[in-house]
Amino acid sequence: MANSSREIENLLYLYAERIDDGDFQGLAELFEHGAIKGPDGEVIARGIDEVRGLYESSTRLYETGTPCTQHMTTNAIIEVDENSISATGRTRFTVFQCLPDFPLQAIIAGRYLDRFGWAEGRWFFVERKMLVEFVGDLSRHLLIDLSNSEAT
Repeated sequence: MANSSREIENLLYLYAERIDDGDFQGLAELFEHGAIKGPDGEVIARGIDEVRGLYESSTRLYETGTPCTQHMTTNAIIEVDENSISATGRTRFTVFQCLPDFPLQAIIAGRYLDRFGWAEGRWFFVERKMLVEFVGDLSRHLLIDLSNSEAT
């Protein structure tokens, strides 16, 4: 656990990498012991199957097998409690999208509030709460209407 903050930071970036790669199975595996929550704290999906299903049903993929997005995760603040083998994290996210008929633009931005646990020699997501703050044109990214749900 000597590099706990760095290992947790890598989880934050793996999430972004896997969604941008269209690897919803790999993304879901990050939540094997965790849940994704909406802004009110309600569980949207828990565990691998539900998280994979959430992204498969809500994220548009293109011929490349990807959503043609770049999720930027910034301003990571990670607080590790070595005594309880837990951690919290706060980050900002901005999602950019670009397609041949859709110029490069930021389509959504907000914050992630995360909790992490430690078991079997590794850190994992316990929960990720998504707080959307700015919404642009999501018509090419999501298969759902975000006005009914504020998670991305």
